Amino acid sequence: MDQTTTQQDACTRVRVSREEMMHQWGMMEENRRLLANRMGRTPRAWVRTFGCQGNVADSEKLMGMLLDMGCEPADGEEDADIILYNTCAIRENAELRLMSMVGQLKRLKGLHPQCMVGLCGCMMQQESAVKKICTSYPFVELVFGTHVMYRLPELMNRLLHGERRVVDCYEGPHRENRIAEELPVSRAPGVMASLPIMYGCDNFCSYCIVPYVRGREVSREPEQVIEEARSIVMQGYREILLLGQNVNSYGKGLEQPVNFAQLLSRIDAIEGDFRIRFMTSHPKDCTKELIDCIAQSKKICHCIHLPVQCGSNRVLEQMNRRYTREHYLELIRYAREKMPDVTFTTDIIVGFPGETYEDFLQTLSLCQEVRYQSMYTFVFSPRPGTRAAQMDDPVPYEEKTRWLGELLAAQHTISEEDNRAMVGSVQRVLVTHPSNRLEGWMCGTCENGMNIHFPAQDVLPGDFVSVRVTCGLRSEYEGELISTGL
Repeated sequence: MDQTTTQQDACTRVRVSREEMMHQWGMMEENRRLLANRMGRTPRAWVRTFGCQGNVADSEKLMGMLLDMGCEPADGEEDADIILYNTCAIRENAELRLMSMVGQLKRLKGLHPQCMVGLCGCMMQQESAVKKICTSYPFVELVFGTHVMYRLPELMNRLLHGERRVVDCYEGPHRENRIAEELPVSRAPGVMASLPIMYGCDNFCSYCIVPYVRGREVSREPEQVIEEARSIVMQGYREILLLGQNVNSYGKGLEQPVNFAQLLSRIDAIEGDFRIRFMTSHPKDCTKELIDCIAQSKKICHCIHLPVQCGSNRVLEQMNRRYTREHYLELIRYAREKMPDVTFTTDIIVGFPGETYEDFLQTLSLCQEVRYQSMYTFVFSPRPGTRAAQMDDPVPYEEKTRWLGELLAAQHTISEEDNRAMVGSVQRVLVTHPSNRLEGWMCGTCENGMNIHFPAQDVLPGDFVSVRVTCGLRSEYEGELISTGL
């Protein structure tokens, strides 16, 4: 068998067949009738999302399917006939908080026995979590993982036909990621829409559970992505957020290879006045071609989220990040050479197992050199099933917290200095919502991702306006409206 045939077979395996999708659509129609009979009225559905923007996008599809099954959105758990919690497995604290919230649903189930309660998402790809749910929370009737979300109609149909509990998670024929196109999507009203371009992750960073709960990388066909992007623009959204665990590796395994830079260029060419952002980028796959694409584009924001995690080469190797401090800084330098106005945000883990204070100081010095606009910081949290969870970790949590405080203090200084330096500059702003500052003020986002508050009349969410920065605060700006209709 030649390489081309093998590649095509692999592509076929990760795409849900037309026949399978027809089956799910048929289940939606049947469920519409069954739910109406069960409730005696229009059923109300509530989907609560925990975790990342990728989970938000998944929840939009879950709600889209529920609406196609005849439901209407509920105002919350108390008002719902169908409750779905879309879970996250990244951090232990989020897991504990979720279990507490699930326990509180027992009361609602007692008051409303017809209510259907389900858990899905990343945590439901962990055997220990599923066993705990099935043992301790008998009122949870539906449990399913990330790989089978497109099968929600079929799983609900089994409940509606009398099964006491339906579980489809980490085992069985649906374990690997499969791309299901043409699912209904119920996006929240507003100016920004998320657009997944790939699923899963192949990086296996030693601290991260994502490859184990999200599966291996699969990319959507570029034509499907571009068609959905065009539809999003036609619906009136003014900013598209492209999503993937590592968008920079987009395109691997496609029948017709298209890399992320090429995909961005094609989306940038779509007619309309809108912005493009993306996350998350992995430095090992960030190329000069990609940076050149951003610099030459008309719609891609010059704000790049590029998680560094640590500034020490020794720790980066232990993290299995597969780049060096020097490589990372070269990417920063090249990007600023091509785009003097570019800004960066990042993720940083403090206190990785075996990290010393000297390692931490290298992270601190890197942050001072790059001067991030903002950062997402975490004290290391071991996740069972990852390699890092088995590593010796002699530094006390209290000491790691002290390091984090030192890092945040430095970042606060950088943010305040850089934001003050923006005073007097004129920004193109996408208006997002009324400001909570003062009556008659609006809030919007600059192309660098910063929020700005400004007084305005006859300005609506979705408008692009020109605003002069009058005050630079630690995490946002204040400004004055210069012109509208941009």
